[in-house]
Amino acid sequence: MSTSGSEPERPGRETVFETVFALDIPTRLPRLRFTLEAIVAPFGRTDENPFTRRTTEDLGGDVRDNPVQIEAEINLVWLTGKHTGEWVESHFDIVDQFSPAKRPTDRSIYTHKLNFELDTSVAIFRWLPERHWLHRVELEGSLDYVATGLPRAGDEVPTGGERFLDEASPWSFSIVFVIPIIGGR
Repeated sequence: MSTSGSEPERPGRETVFETVFALDIPTRLPRLRFTLEAIVAPFGRTDENPFTRRTTEDLGGDVRDNPVQIEAEINLVWLTGKHTGEWVESHFDIVDQFSPAKRPTDRSIYTHKLNFELDTSVAIFRWLPERHWLHRVELEGSLDYVATGLPRAGDEVPTGGERFLDEASPWSFSIVFVIPIIGGR
């Protein structure tokens, strides 16, 4: 909950379309993998360019708000495809997230955040012939907990006079379509 005047406001839920480019790095250990990700919200918009401080009114149109977020993940696989006929896989991730700063006291435009994820994927087109490109497409649910780097109760945003009355929620849930471009498992 935050306030920019006399009445507190609870921000609504956000729905964001993101594009994720991921590189899975297997290891010799059967339940350990690494993943590198670059994430962007291609349709994000804002009222002000954070670098020039020019507004949409000054510029006569939208300002794209699509900074790149980088993640390095350690994936601990607890449910393998071998146990489910290659239909379902689930893993716990420890993530080093490098993304735009969220706290008013951050002294950098980008900051590191510690993130934990529980990802479960279902091979929704597994029934198709293996040579078909949809065969390897997955639908994934991801429960995320951002442990560091989010606004805390009492944080004040200098522009706009907004003050956080309670902690920003560290929880999020994502639904992801995984469309492999190269190779398989």
